[in-house]
Amino acid sequence: MIRARWLFATALVLWTGAFARDGVDEWIDATVLPSLIPQTSVQVLDRDGALLRAYTVADGRWRLPLSTVETDPGFVAMLLAYEDRRFRDHPGVDARAMMRALAQAMWNGQVVSGGSTLTMQTARLLEESGTGALSGKLRQMRVALALERRLTKDQILDLYLQLAPYGGNVEGLRAASLAYFGKEPRRLTPAEAALLVALPQSPEARRPDRHPAAAAAARDRVLARAVGAGVLTADAGAVARSEPVPTARRPVPALAPHLADRAKAEQPGALTHRLTIDRSLQIALEKLAADSVAAMGEQMQIAIVVADHANGEILASVGSAEFTGDQRQGFVDMTQALRSPGSTLKPLVYGLAFDEGLAHPETLIEDRPTRFGTYAPQNFDRQYRGTIRVREALQMSLNIPVVALTEALGPARLLAALDRARVRYAIPLDDPGLAIALGGLGVSLQDMVQLYAAIARGGTALPLRWRMEGDNPPGARVLSDIAAWQVGDILAGLPPPPGAPENHLAYKTGTSYGHRDAWAIGFDGRHVVGVWMGRADGTPVPGAFGADVAAPVLFQAFARVAPKLEPQPAPPPATLLVANAQLPVPLQRFRPRGAAFAAADAPKLTFPPDGAVLEPLAAGLKVRVEGGVAPFSWLVDGLPAVTGLPARETLLPLSTRGFVTLSVIDAEGRSARSTIRLR
Repeated sequence: MIRARWLFATALVLWTGAFARDGVDEWIDATVLPSLIPQTSVQVLDRDGALLRAYTVADGRWRLPLSTVETDPGFVAMLLAYEDRRFRDHPGVDARAMMRALAQAMWNGQVVSGGSTLTMQTARLLEESGTGALSGKLRQMRVALALERRLTKDQILDLYLQLAPYGGNVEGLRAASLAYFGKEPRRLTPAEAALLVALPQSPEARRPDRHPAAAAAARDRVLARAVGAGVLTADAGAVARSEPVPTARRPVPALAPHLADRAKAEQPGALTHRLTIDRSLQIALEKLAADSVAAMGEQMQIAIVVADHANGEILASVGSAEFTGDQRQGFVDMTQALRSPGSTLKPLVYGLAFDEGLAHPETLIEDRPTRFGTYAPQNFDRQYRGTIRVREALQMSLNIPVVALTEALGPARLLAALDRARVRYAIPLDDPGLAIALGGLGVSLQDMVQLYAAIARGGTALPLRWRMEGDNPPGARVLSDIAAWQVGDILAGLPPPPGAPENHLAYKTGTSYGHRDAWAIGFDGRHVVGVWMGRADGTPVPGAFGADVAAPVLFQAFARVAPKLEPQPAPPPATLLVANAQLPVPLQRFRPRGAAFAAADAPKLTFPPDGAVLEPLAAGLKVRVEGGVAPFSWLVDGLPAVTGLPARETLLPLSTRGFVTLSVIDAEGRSARSTIRLR
């Protein structure tokens, strides 16, 4: 009887309003409306606008933004047919519907159908008011009439689509579609649309995960109304009624959770964050990560980063096998944790040595027990190979040769290259000794992927980015294009792990001291992928080697990135592609720093001095060396320019501008260098 009374009162108000139009207009115009911008969940989207992760609003409810244009037209048609057939025509209150509902109530002695329009329901949802009291219903009518004067019909529909209740803490069509069907509401089947039309009328009693029979019955009533209104054919309605209703709620997407949290923390006021992540690839790699550690103990953890080294965009970022607080400490983002990189820094050392004219891939180098002052490194397997080529030393990841090269370069040179690549690092006790070449510092997986991306793109750094907005200008040059290509060519010659395809992926593995970190990082002509495995708390994982545990995951990750590898670029035109015997004599065999500077008459590059700024002559740049033993070989940026020259002074043809490194090597392999700038 209460609802019958408000129907009668409503009809009376409408009848009276027809004879007092001016007064009603003033009453409507004076309406104080609630906020017309409901709070919606912060959402994190992928590069194509697909949902990666969402966060509940302040009261713990899921309420995602949605507009009519993003909604299946079939749902909208079914909603209007069932709830408000004259929605597009009435001013917010449907007098005809009210009078019909009143007549039905008087004839049947009870309320048979309601008279609330979608606009009135939206008004109730905006103010979170009840439905039974007469005063509440009159307030809804007043707000509905005012809404119609201030908003378009589609804007009112947008509000309803965001606020309609769907049971529990789910509000709005988009959250409900994700919760019950795991899909966005752009395309819904008739059965799905009908269920989502029916639920808001009694969201708790019809929840399909708790009351599937009631949900199915309500859905079928909507389908019958849709067939009667011509929205669906009879056959389509019958097919829809045969579909089962979902019996469980799905979780709202929580992909790339660590990166999503970073985005939200960086811009706490933003409601939408658009990332460079590829949703499909992220899903595939999160599954790969979970599968890879499933049988490796409860503490084993993994992280994976995939980037496009052509533009620096991160396409996938997996911070842990699962975003939980279990023994794996999945809440820790291991793409950002500083860990020892093991041997994965060695390619950078070799590239710098190539640029400095200290070595060439075919240069012979010694792998023998060697003491560098008080430091006496050993190879991982405690074996030594004697005289080998530099190419083989890098491919076998030998320690003695790379430490010898680091000593000749100086550790500061290696750190300067990391700075140019924008790799942040932490050095124990702030003592950058020779051990940094073997992983004696802390770096993150994301930064190591950034370093390898610089090598892959010809030696120029390009900071990785994970937001769609903003430019990403190239950074500094880390290696010359020749040295970068030589490093990539060497790494592409590594044999793949057992069972992996022979696809010539350029990659390097690493294992830190005590088996705390296992790494594998690789690149093809387009993508770079990094894999880290270990324990989040830094405790050792006995027997875990990068080549054994991380490398297979790397190859599996590449298989998910693209069906086939992009080819590596061709060598730069000036690349010296010769065997050892055809190299300039000083490059045929590497001599460590102690041998190079033992004599008092070591060569000294007297002109141009280090740091000079010069204008080259048309005939070339004059260079002069003192000390040393003729003949001399001159190198420009690591490439032979003049070899076997008996004179101490000559002209070097230079056409480039900018910074240039000049090197001179005497007959005994001793060298001197200077870096100048040509204007």
